[in-house]
Parts: sequence; C-alpha cells; structure tokens
Amino acid sequence: MSEVKKQRAPTLYLIIGIKLLKGMALLLLALGVYSLSDNNLPDEFRRLLSSLHLDPERKFFSHMAGNLSQITQANLIWVASGTTFYSLFSLVEGVGLIFRVSWAGWMAIGESAFFIPIEVYELMNGFSVTLLIILLLNFFIVWYLYQNRSRLFQHH
Repeated sequence: MSEVKKQRAPTLYLIIGIKLLKGMALLLLALGVYSLSDNNLPDEFRRLLSSLHLDPERKFFSHMAGNLSQITQANLIWVASGTTFYSLFSLVEGVGLIFRVSWAGWMAIGESAFFIPIEVYELMNGFSVTLLIILLLNFFIVWYLYQNRSRLFQHH
C-alpha cells in the first residue's frame, strides 16, 4: 500500500487554526454559562459592576439586572448544552482537517456554507464590519476547500 505524500497547505493550516480556536472558545463559553446556571444572575451582575467600579443603580444597569432575573437555570443549561455541541462540532472539524480526511473537508464546507445566507440576511438588515468579515471568511473557506478538495484530502 503506497502512502500519498501530503502537500503543504498554509491556508488549510489557517482554517484548521480558526476551527480549533473557535471550538475551544465556545467550549470555554459553555463551561462559563454552565457555571452560572445555579447562581443568582442579578446579584452576580451587581458584584461584577461593583468590582468594575460602575454604579449598579444607573438606569441601564438596573434594567439589565431586571432582564437577567428572567433567565432561568433551565435556559442556561440549554444554552450551555447547545454551545458545547457546537464547540465539539468545530473541534471535530479541526481534528479531521488535521488528518485531511475528506468527510472533515465536506463538514467544514457545509458548516461554513450554512451560515452564508444568514450572514447576508443580517447584513441586509444592518451593516456591521465584523459580520462582513465573518461572511467573507466563511465564503473564502467554502471556496478554498471546495476548489482544493482533491489536492488536500484523502479519499477513502
């Protein structure tokens, strides 16, 4: 059985880095949300404002504390679970891309392509430079992985 030599692909390495960083950031966010699920959020918010030396009695902050009181423990657990699932999805994508397996390439293409119409819709409702950059990045990922799929990935 002959081993196919993998070519260097700096752009693929960048995409892998993006996927792994996104997965780790989302996993940390999920753990943070889960850790707050049994806390009194308005009290935590007031402590945060106090440690930042901000006046918790200002209208904006008191309104936000009131909104936080409407968030239930079950809501936070759902958010943490969904974020954990999506973080694992990104981490699996990244690891699959490291090993250059074709399913990971298709997974990355599908995931990035999924968000393109949503981002276009959001840009049409209100322009944001950040959202434009994310849209362009997702478009580039889809284009690059699709155009280079036979060169980059093993086909089993």
